Amino acid sequence: MAVKLGANRYGKAETRLVHVVRDGPVHHLKDVNVSMSLSGDMEAVHLTGDNAAVLPTDTQKNTVYAFARKHGVGQIEAFAQRLARHFVASQPAVRHARVEIEEYAWRRQGPHSFVRDGTEVRTCLVHHDEDGRTTVVSGLKDLVVLNTTGSEFHGYAVDEYTTLPPTTDRVLATAVTARWRHDGDTPSYATSYGQVRQALLDAFAHTHSRSLQQTLYAMGERAITTCEGICEVRLALPNKHHFAVDLSPFGLDNDNEVFHAADRPYGLIEGSVLRADAPDAGFAWE
Repeated sequence: MAVKLGANRYGKAETRLVHVVRDGPVHHLKDVNVSMSLSGDMEAVHLTGDNAAVLPTDTQKNTVYAFARKHGVGQIEAFAQRLARHFVASQPAVRHARVEIEEYAWRRQGPHSFVRDGTEVRTCLVHHDEDGRTTVVSGLKDLVVLNTTGSEFHGYAVDEYTTLPPTTDRVLATAVTARWRHDGDTPSYATSYGQVRQALLDAFAHTHSRSLQQTLYAMGERAITTCEGICEVRLALPNKHHFAVDLSPFGLDNDNEVFHAADRPYGLIEGSVLRADAPDAGFAWE
């Protein structure tokens, strides 16, 4: 039976970097997790074990630290682009570089004192290839939101296994994972991030929801229509179920005041919203 080498890539995953900028007595903190992978003319290493085209993953890790010292980190999208372009330009065998970064937020408590700011994580994914094409996808994950009312769920399909009662008033909670694709250069990734994040929050808060799918679309639509330079938003919304507790055995009523927050199983709603004229995504999301 004939076989051949398929798509492949290699790299260094989860390089943890904390960068402190010492601006006199006031310090600035960046806390990131960098993963990168390279692909290109790598047939020989797979087929014969010839490592001549392989830049060691340890070197890739060291490059992250060296670039932080030489150039700073700044906005994670810009840092990811510097790394990706470096690997493609400096290594003849590398045709494509993929760099993914997570950033963990810290809130200032003093000139050099910080406290970790919740569970929300800022993300980015950058691809760059030998033809000079660069795509940038920004995002966030673990943004936990909850509406105590303004959510319904009824009129759904039923069969012999359906036990869920319909409701016109329920708690709607989710941990948002959102990624958005930039259409060309974005002058300020920090400004864009703040705008998209606020658009997602506003849509969640002000949409009377008849389904989490409807809320997903409203969130994506708000981001696309109010944030310049964003051509596609992809969302994953786990339904963090809150079930009203039956207090009747104790002689008590429960008018949607006492809930059990279940962690699993949960519904998972996923979808994308894009501008009608959005350019082809290509490899942007992979």
